[in-house]
Amino acid sequence: MRGVKLSAFADVCLRTLMLLGSRQGQQLTSREIAEQIGVPYNHVAKAVLELRNRRAIDVTRGRHGGSQITATGLQLSVGTLLRELDVRDDVVDCVSEAGVACPLLAQCRLRSALRRAREAFYAELDQLRVEDLGGPEASVLLPFPVLR
Repeated sequence: MRGVKLSAFADVCLRTLMLLGSRQGQQLTSREIAEQIGVPYNHVAKAVLELRNRRAIDVTRGRHGGSQITATGLQLSVGTLLRELDVRDDVVDCVSEAGVACPLLAQCRLRSALRRAREAFYAELDQLRVEDLGGPEASVLLPFPVLR
């Protein structure tokens, strides 16, 4: 059985913060981040913009620019970040690709149970801060999720 799955965007944001957290005091360009976490550059660039808007990282532009994690970024709750980045209303799709709703939708209890399970997942991660996720040796490459 598969567990709760992060969106590809949330995964890239988290990997970016973990890398920058393990390199405190260093600036890394989006290209360097992409190479080191094994994710396409355009995905990292989007994540960097989101994380900058959340004040989790500082971004310096120009020839000697790059991204660096902030104190706010280090203290960020992993559960809160992932919860806010998860834009899905439901864990499962109750409407087919053709736009037809599931005939069991009116009396379905599965959706609410899955919402509670997802919240329990995030609640467990609320206890972790970005700074808790790794140290200087935390640069292990994991496969990038397949985008659908």
